[in-house]
Amino acid sequence: MKKVLSLRRNIKIDRMEYTAIITEVEDGWYMGQCEQVPGAITQGQTVEEVQENLKEAIVLVLQSEQEHCRKRYEGEIFIRKEIAFA
Repeated sequence: MKKVLSLRRNIKIDRMEYTAIITEVEDGWYMGQCEQVPGAITQGQTVEEVQENLKEAIVLVLQSEQEHCRKRYEGEIFIRKEIAFA
């Protein structure tokens, strides 16, 4: 039986907070995923290891999406603006 350990583990990366869902799985391992970044899923032997692995997974997913978007609009005229959250 899976046990949900936390529904609110905020991981702060570059001025933005992300929420991780961390569950205990077989053999004492933990699995985590980020609510706001589909595809950012990882595992670890401790909750802390899952949190660190999720930071890396989130960055990798965001970088991959950025690269995909840039390729999609390559050669087109477009406006690129940053959006800041206060």
